[in-house]
Parts: sequence; structure tokens; C-alpha cells
Amino acid sequence: MSHQRLDPLDQQILSLIAADARRPFLEVARLCNVSGAAIHQRIHRLYKLGVLKGSQFVLNPSKIGFETCAFVGIYLKTPSDFDRVMAGLREIPEIVECHVTTGGYDIFVKLYAHNNAHLMEIIQDKVRPLGLQRTESIISFHEAFNRQMPIPEAQDIEDAL
Repeated sequence: MSHQRLDPLDQQILSLIAADARRPFLEVARLCNVSGAAIHQRIHRLYKLGVLKGSQFVLNPSKIGFETCAFVGIYLKTPSDFDRVMAGLREIPEIVECHVTTGGYDIFVKLYAHNNAHLMEIIQDKVRPLGLQRTESIISFHEAFNRQMPIPEAQDIEDAL
């Protein structure tokens, strides 16, 4: 995995847009003391390098009827089923994150359900039929915080290389 070299202007731009992705580029340019064109070029370059993956509006699940957040550890029956299981998990809209992990689980997913009964329905009717050995569920009572990765200093990046 290659690390990208970020100069102080890249770091400043990333800090500003990570804090508020809706901040207009011209405001970012003003705060960075550069032209709007320079900001557009830098952001385009950061996308091309893979430093930026996108921008999005973040929904509040409970405000749209998804009161239960759960994490489900998945154990596969057979490792050769991995691609088929991943394809099946992608088709379940309530699953918002999916991670391939070390440790006990083969796959770890985060999902949202309307309530505990809906959570059980998702696991029993959508996840388990994919041919799993078993699952373990953890319900989140409350998300204490959720944040972006910190923007590394130029020296930290150099040290990592």
C-alpha cells in the first residue's frame, strides 16, 4: 500500500473539507490564501491519488426509522464460499459496512434495523441463508463518537515511508 506525500497546503485543504464537506471551494481557497483554481486542481489530484474517496451526506438512521444498530460477526462454513457470501451481503441494504477480519470472525458487518425484531429477521432471513456456520451479534446502545481520520503532518508521512 503506497502512502501519498502531502504538503502543508494539501494538509490544510484536507483539514478544512474533512471538517465540513459542504464548505465552498472558494472559501477553502480564501482560507488557504490561494486561488479557487488551485483548490480545484489540488482536490482533483487528491481524488486521482486515492487520498479522497468521495463526499456524501450522512443520514441519521434513527430519524428515518432505523432504531437498532448492530455489529454481526460472521463465521463461514467453507472459506471457498467467501465470494458468494460477500455478493449476498452486498444485496442486503441494511448492511452499511462490511469488513474482512483477523481473529475469530471471517467477516464483520455493521447494520441498521428498525428494531430488535427486524434485526432478528435480517439475520435469520437474509444473512444466515447465505450458508454460514454461525453469527454473533452485538447491539450498540449509542454511538459515542464518529470521526474522520486525522490529517497527518508532513513529517509523520515521511516517517511512515
